Amino acid sequence: QVQLVESGGGLVQPGGSLRLSCAASGNIFNLNAINSMGWYRQAPGKQRESVAIITRVGAPNYADSVKGRFTVTRVSSKNTVYLQMNNLKPEDTAVYYCHIMSAGLSFWGQGTQVTVSS
Repeated sequence: QVQLVESGGGLVQPGGSLRLSCAASGNIFNLNAINSMGWYRQAPGKQRESVAIITRVGAPNYADSVKGRFTVTRVSSKNTVYLQMNNLKPEDTAVYYCHIMSAGLSFWGQGTQVTVSS
């Protein structure tokens, strides 16, 4: 099993910034076999959606709504993925979930609330 621990959510005014962190720990086999790490979000009354995904190869993939504002980075040596969120908008308000795919298995974090409001 793999455990994902998220941090960095909170309340921020429109135009502000937050950085989310997600650290993976647990089964070393699964950690070494991580294919992708990233972030999803779910707003009240809406389906969970992909926000930013980074894989072993290739450029990160972003939702159109966050391109140019969010940046996902991965530190493989620490099994950690970050989401830098700039110029936040009220519509970014949601619970953000860390996700990894490893050896064909899917693992989720517990979620962290991000609220953008004045």
